[in-house]
Amino acid sequence: MNSMKLSLAMLLFSAGFFTNCQAEDAEGFTSLFDGKTLSGWRTAEENTNSWKVLDGMLVCDGPRCHLFYEGDAAPFKDFHFIAEVKTTPGSNAGIYFHTKFQPTGWPKYGYECQVNVTHKDPKKTSSLYAVENIADPGVKDNEWYTQEIIVRGKRIQLKVNGKTLVDYTEPKNKQAESKQFERRLDSGTFALQAHDPDSKVYFRNLRVKKISE
Repeated sequence: MNSMKLSLAMLLFSAGFFTNCQAEDAEGFTSLFDGKTLSGWRTAEENTNSWKVLDGMLVCDGPRCHLFYEGDAAPFKDFHFIAEVKTTPGSNAGIYFHTKFQPTGWPKYGYECQVNVTHKDPKKTSSLYAVENIADPGVKDNEWYTQEIIVRGKRIQLKVNGKTLVDYTEPKNKQAESKQFERRLDSGTFALQAHDPDSKVYFRNLRVKKISE
């Protein structure tokens, strides 16, 4: 390789390295979804056809089935999670965190951030389900919104389009809510919910950044 080619190669490498470092330093988020496959994700063992990948989106459309993240970034304790979400009229879904894989049923562990704009359930989008409930998240069906979930220690913040809707601190030594649902912090992963056959919801640009203690 002559000196001109070598210099060009070094310049391109340096530019790429700087760009990558700059992006990482600027945000520090890791993508959880490649936009093409379910790589890093695992469906529950019921109604697995309720989940598909379409045009860079994760789409739930069908009977109950939860999609659990099992990629290299898991598990999570303190983190900042961001996803773009779009609901269709009358649909219901959810984003669980600090949960763990279950082959069937509603996830027992962790909390659920509700996804619901016009479904009959009065607990609407960005509710910390059955803990701190939101009646009007200020978003509409068929429009993308940004959902953030931030956990630091015992504090949980849920934000929609940058606005904080829930700011909850879990009581010290909180006991499990019931045998069916823990609803308390520990550590774990994320799960997306396909709720029922009449609910179709889209997710894209799922990212997370672990927060140092």
